[in-house]
Amino acid sequence: MSQPNKVLKLFITTNDDKKRFEKEIIEIDENGVLGDKFYAKNSNRLILVTTLGAYALAKDKEIELAHGALGENILIDTDISHLHAGDRFQIGEVILEITQNCTLCNGLSVLDKKLPKILKDDRGVFVKTLTHGTIKIGDKIVA
Repeated sequence: MSQPNKVLKLFITTNDDKKRFEKEIIEIDENGVLGDKFYAKNSNRLILVTTLGAYALAKDKEIELAHGALGENILIDTDISHLHAGDRFQIGEVILEITQNCTLCNGLSVLDKKLPKILKDDRGVFVKTLTHGTIKIGDKIVA
């Protein structure tokens, strides 16, 4: 079991085939995650951070999901539900600012028709970076 307040997994989605790839390290700048299909697309939706809590909510409703299925770039084991748009937290060397709660995504219904309603307010948060840098699996989170 991992230590609390850590990065558990990292993902990018490529433009070419829309496949998600698990990474050991990602590089982030003001435009998002380098190499990700959403890089430099929408400044309020650049990087998605999801917690284990979102997966637990799905599991409570008997929906089994592999990590990464919710579209996150960063999966953490830290509860950040007390944070809101404009709040900041740090992962490793990178300072992030929440731009918005991850809104309802009908794309989740492909995984299970009930999933959009279950995760309506609990899928995760979109963030932008205030400092360039890298994030690695195991990096500490300070919220």
